[in-house]
Amino acid sequence: MSDLTSTARNLSQAIDDPAGGQVYEAVREYVEKITFASADDILATLQEVLGEDWMALPPWARNLAYRLACLQHPDDANLLREAAADLLCFGPDWDDVADSLKQRAEDLECHE
Repeated sequence: MSDLTSTARNLSQAIDDPAGGQVYEAVREYVEKITFASADDILATLQEVLGEDWMALPPWARNLAYRLACLQHPDDANLLREAAADLLCFGPDWDDVADSLKQRAEDLECHE
C-alpha cells in the first residue's frame, strides 16, 4: 500500500469519526501527500480506496485527486473521461467541467 493510499484511508476514517478530532490533521496530510504524488500513484489510490468503499472519500478530495492527475496527463482521453464520470456523480455543480473534460477526450481521439 502506498503512502498516499494510507493517507486517503486515514482521511476517510477521520471524516467518519469527526468526534475523534483527527479531521484537520487528516485533511492536511492528504493535501500535502497528493500535491506531490504522481498521476499513477493518485489513480492507483483512487482505484484501491474507492474500490473498497465508493463513498470513502468526500467529493472535494476526489476532485482534487482527479484534477492533479489530469494536469499531469492532459492528453489521456481515458483519464479525462474517468474524471468526468466522477464529477457527474456529485453534480450538478461540476457538470460543465465534466462536459468540458468529455469534449476534450473526444477531441483528443479525433486527432489521433
